[in-house]
Amino acid sequence: MAVSKRNTRNIWVDPDDAPELTQEFFERADLYKGDKLIRRGRPKSEAPKVAVSLRIPPDVLARWKATGAGWQTRMVESLRRHAPETT
Repeated sequence: MAVSKRNTRNIWVDPDDAPELTQEFFERADLYKGDKLIRRGRPKSEAPKVAVSLRIPPDVLARWKATGAGWQTRMVESLRRHAPETT
């Protein structure tokens, strides 16, 4: 019995027709140390950012966006400079 999945490029039935396991396949494969999956990519941040919903007047948002790429970072820097000190 043939098993097929939607949106697959190649459909193979016989195990002898399985795609060749290339070096690229192994480079992208998950790595395990015992039973623990070793994550790839950027390490988790010690102070991750928090998503918030904030209502800002359209003209203020347009002025920030008009400053070009990186406007969110510049906005955060400005907020940080103007944030009250905590005691």
